[in-house]
Amino acid sequence: MCSRSLGFRRRLALALACLLLLVAGRSPSLAKDGARQYVKKPTEWYATPDAKRIAANILTYQSDLGGWPKNIDTTSVPYSGDRKQLKPTFDNGATTDELRFFAHIYDATKDETYRVAFDRGLTYILNAQYPNGGWPQFSPPGKKYNRYITFNDDAMVRLMRFLQEIEHSPVYDFVGRERRATIQRAFDHGIDCILKCQIEVAGKKTAWCAQHDEHDFRPRPARSYELVSLSGAESVDVVRLLMSLDSPSPQVVAAIEGAVAWFEEAKLTGIRQEERPDPASPKGHNKVVINDPSAPPMWARFYEISTNRPIFSDRDGVPKQNLADIGYERRNGYAWLGYWPQRLLTTEYPAWRKRHAADVKP
Repeated sequence: MCSRSLGFRRRLALALACLLLLVAGRSPSLAKDGARQYVKKPTEWYATPDAKRIAANILTYQSDLGGWPKNIDTTSVPYSGDRKQLKPTFDNGATTDELRFFAHIYDATKDETYRVAFDRGLTYILNAQYPNGGWPQFSPPGKKYNRYITFNDDAMVRLMRFLQEIEHSPVYDFVGRERRATIQRAFDHGIDCILKCQIEVAGKKTAWCAQHDEHDFRPRPARSYELVSLSGAESVDVVRLLMSLDSPSPQVVAAIEGAVAWFEEAKLTGIRQEERPDPASPKGHNKVVINDPSAPPMWARFYEISTNRPIFSDRDGVPKQNLADIGYERRNGYAWLGYWPQRLLTTEYPAWRKRHAADVKP
């Protein structure tokens, strides 16, 4: 939680927050356990003193730019550090759940403090969108990989889902008509960006990289072990977002069909991953891949674009073809294999195809 990249004063403030939580008998939690746990409470709860106390805490973490930092519970204790050290982001679920909370509590109380906080956060999201429709991981985006159009950890998709929610949920009725029109334009522009980012191989639409160039949409790398590739993980929620459209265009239908066909081609059969006890290892366990003809299909997090071969890598950025080929630290510290598209292929896509039978060519 208290990264070396943080300023000393912020580290001190976060350490104090952690201490206060421990004294209260609770361990510090990440953002996903913070505002997110309060956004589905009964409507009447948002008018209670407890909700207002949480709202006051969340307000202290809202940066001057309007967004919230990641990897910290913004609900439990107020922020007392240097406000200049609050770095807002869309990564790891930051910002959107805080805004959901403020929408709910404003809807229940009509306290303008909450509406103003919501409006500042929404403005931060809309202003962060690139002219081509994409969103970076951070805003301002800086000069490193955070500036790329970011599907990694569903950052852009999460923002677009939030914009969809504003359009469809009565909780956001306070958002005016003009603002809603701006939101709809931003969402539509985001869909256009997604379609332009979809990678084609030999004339066939496939999937998406975890991040794409903010100017020409090319697949781009991120951290040293996150190479240019087709993503078997991030592409899943991109497809789900496209399938959520009520009236998909022929271009959207083609993107969905192409991605689903690619998932089928890219599945890995006859193997499964196990985490086995390994007393000699640093953490006492080790991930291994074993042959199992009866195992359900798996997918790799990353695939080489030209060959569909799975990619695994240490921090040196050298691609390897097997999980066992990389060192212990990255092998056990990252999700390289998983079942991300499984439900999409077996349940969600067939249901979508049935709903849109008139739009899908046989």
